[in-house]
Amino acid sequence: MIKVLHFFKTYHPDTMGGIEQFIFQLARGGGRFGIESTVLSLSEHADDQVMEMDGHRAYRAKIDFQIASTPFSFSCFKKFKALAEEADVIHYQFPWPFMDIVHFVTQVKKPTIVSYQSDIIRQKNLLKLYRPLQRKFLSSVDMIVASSPNYVVTSDVLAEFPDKVRVIPIGLDKASYPEPATNRLHYWQSQFKGRFFLFVGVLRYYKGLHILIEAARGTDYPIVIVGAGPIEAELKAQAAALGVTNIHFLGFLADEDKIALLRLCYCMLFPSHLRSEAFGISLLEGAMFGKPLISSEIGTGTTFINIAGETGLVVPPSDADALRQAMRYLWEHPQQAEEMGRNAEIRYWHYFTADKMVASYAELYRELVKV
Repeated sequence: MIKVLHFFKTYHPDTMGGIEQFIFQLARGGGRFGIESTVLSLSEHADDQVMEMDGHRAYRAKIDFQIASTPFSFSCFKKFKALAEEADVIHYQFPWPFMDIVHFVTQVKKPTIVSYQSDIIRQKNLLKLYRPLQRKFLSSVDMIVASSPNYVVTSDVLAEFPDKVRVIPIGLDKASYPEPATNRLHYWQSQFKGRFFLFVGVLRYYKGLHILIEAARGTDYPIVIVGAGPIEAELKAQAAALGVTNIHFLGFLADEDKIALLRLCYCMLFPSHLRSEAFGISLLEGAMFGKPLISSEIGTGTTFINIAGETGLVVPPSDADALRQAMRYLWEHPQQAEEMGRNAEIRYWHYFTADKMVASYAELYRELVKV
């Protein structure tokens, strides 16, 4: 068995975002490929307990403070060093500046791999300060993995490291998603009778939900938003100010309810408008459940998942009129929407299963440790 230590700022059960889901799928499926996984994350609720997480172990270090949404932990250095010494490979998730610091301070001499999740987009002033450390960190690791060829060709940062960049698409295991009970399906059917559009995700600035609200103005298509986040109050205020009443904010939901809505929805919306959205896990979930997709062309993995005219529709970013027209087209053309949904699921099975992802990462781990 190859022992891999995954290191990221958050993980289950504290948070349920896309990167956490990616790590979970990778760690959960590793055993079938000779990989033993351990996860170290930071948490407000840290203790010395080891959590057993569906075939892998998870540890947490206590968060002491945060700067610009970056958590820091004094106790993490000791925990990371101890776990890293037991590992054969260290697997990082970029970007997270504290991770770079831990990497250099602990001076662990193990093979290292980075999943490059996103360029840094919003914090431009802080990026000027961070860029020397970023370049030093990425230069020091053995391998960098991007989740789509689209992101590789559009990232100025990745262009600096052509010899060490590989592409492995993020994959999901449909069998790991719980089957919703009949009563939950009936409940949500009673809440939204007939067809509805669905968005699932953390409510963050780059998700383009302010554009979706603008696009919804003057329409009567039911639009369901599942998720909570830092701009939730701002989005609700925008909808109220515009008189948009066909958007339903459901907040955070348990997995069973989320999956029930995925099964029932008509189309998956993913209006992210900035490159901070490097892939789109919930967009892929829509494809996995055979739904037509609407996304924006931002030069990232969203357009590797959603092929315009085949699996759904792709619109220019920040264009509410184009998003409204895309929703209208799919709403008024159910036969084409159904065909796109079928194509989306076929593409999922061909490119984006967890087995394909884990097998590819297992091959890289073996390459790094020369096994």
